Amino acid sequence: MVALPGGEFLMGAEDADGFPADGEGPVRAVRVAPFLVDACAVSNDEYAAFVADTGYVTDAERLGWSYVFAGFLPAALRGGAPRPPETPWWCAVAGAAWHQPAGPGSGLDGLGRHPVVHVSWYDAAAYASWAGRRLPTEAQWEYAARGGLEQARYPWGDELDPDGEYRCNIWRGTFPTRNTAADGYRGTAPVDAFAPNGYGLHNVSGNVWEWCADRWTTDHGADTRHGTDPGHGAHTEHGSARVIRGGSHLCHASYCNRYRVAARTANTPDSSTGHTGFRCVRDAG
Repeated sequence: MVALPGGEFLMGAEDADGFPADGEGPVRAVRVAPFLVDACAVSNDEYAAFVADTGYVTDAERLGWSYVFAGFLPAALRGGAPRPPETPWWCAVAGAAWHQPAGPGSGLDGLGRHPVVHVSWYDAAAYASWAGRRLPTEAQWEYAARGGLEQARYPWGDELDPDGEYRCNIWRGTFPTRNTAADGYRGTAPVDAFAPNGYGLHNVSGNVWEWCADRWTTDHGADTRHGTDPGHGAHTEHGSARVIRGGSHLCHASYCNRYRVAARTANTPDSSTGHTGFRCVRDAG
């Protein structure tokens, strides 16, 4: 884990390419206490150790299915899987789970250092508790992801590919039909792929979405100019949608440029997909 000093930072953005309905703005000063954060997202190997120790059964395993990107599936699974009409590139695949990320017949060979996926908010919180940690508040996540830069669009600055260098794992090409994998990865990348940000954190943009502790809200309070970390319902177990941050390897500028450091969205806490994982934090001291 990386120890961060905390303090006040400018949270949010009013980006012309952002999504106002997501509550990215207004920009407001927020103070976070010192804390420690995982340098990398939790890997398959780390999650496997948790399952081996506890016998934990994830929501995807309990429910019997999870969402897999259609392009990663063999024809037999792809053809028979239900698809949400608004996002037909997702297939609800029976048997897809953290240890079978592309459904029955798939496995984790060569993916030990890739981020665990097909984990719900509850699954992530269970791991964090076992590890003596917790999920980050949204303010902690953004403070850490910014790496000490003030109001930069990405964790490394304002250019997506500075001097032509790929700094994150996102969709390269034409979504959802053609991914050139120019950044080196068609699916997930290892958790320590790409250069870290100024605080030493890897892959806080792209690769996988990361669960935060907070309940979803776009109401940042009557006084948005200054305040301490709000942690919206951060330590409650049940309720509505939870925040996810960072974007994923399926994000593309044509429809979802939420790999910007201030971008945010949410999912219900029992949901799982093939592009959502998490990292943990711990209080300092």
